[in-house]
Amino acid sequence: MLRKIVDFVVFSSLYVAICAVLMIWQTSRLLLDAPPSLHLLGFVFFATICSYNFHWYLTPRSASPSRRVQWTHHHKRLHIVLYLTGAIGSIAFFFHLTGFMLAIGFAALLTFLYSAPKLPQRIFRRLRSIAIGKTFFLTFVWVYVTAVLPVIVAGASWNGSFYWYIASRFFLIYACCLIFDFRDREDDRSHGIVSMVTLLSERNIDWLFIISMILFFFTSIALSWYHYPAFYIILLLIPGAILAVLFPETKRNYSDYLYYVVLDGIVMLSGLLMLMFRI
Repeated sequence: MLRKIVDFVVFSSLYVAICAVLMIWQTSRLLLDAPPSLHLLGFVFFATICSYNFHWYLTPRSASPSRRVQWTHHHKRLHIVLYLTGAIGSIAFFFHLTGFMLAIGFAALLTFLYSAPKLPQRIFRRLRSIAIGKTFFLTFVWVYVTAVLPVIVAGASWNGSFYWYIASRFFLIYACCLIFDFRDREDDRSHGIVSMVTLLSERNIDWLFIISMILFFFTSIALSWYHYPAFYIILLLIPGAILAVLFPETKRNYSDYLYYVVLDGIVMLSGLLMLMFRI
């Protein structure tokens, strides 16, 4: 029973939606020292449910079936229900954010384009052959929604620390996305999806990961130049340290729980720690 509950929470994308909400809370708390817009939190929560269930509903059977793929194909109707629920919920909250229509519309367009290559229409199938930057693309979407959009909605004045924080988020999430794409490279090849991970050797992918992690640590520590307390910076660094330690294991162990619970959780971990310590 416990495993079924965990499967539902994780594979229905409720878990990743919670991750997105917590990441927005962290951005608002750290950069703006203020709570985030509740309307933005509601919009992103339901939009994540909508987009991820749409993505998984379109996902074909895997070359190496996993528990999540099997769960997906046994719950196609549930994915449709969650997709529609997410769509209705995000539209309802969007009416409170119409002043930011362009910024939010840009995020919605990017999110759709990530899943578009899975659609059967020829115009979308062509995107598979030009998706070489899909790791970068997905990272950009996550960073834009969770680190840039909260600042835009708050109407805050930008300063240098915001850019360092956004860069720190980018390189951590990019490293995570790189691990996911490395695991899925055979599926991508079988479905004709061309990406950097399908083209590069494993050694070069390792170097990409290492460079991304170095840049993550550098940009996180750079926040000290703007007098961010050392404790904040340590909390930001902890997920990167865990990811670096886990990297060799992720290349051997393709467990869905390692990927969709632990790795997805890493991107929200510093925010969760901040919430736990109430800082």
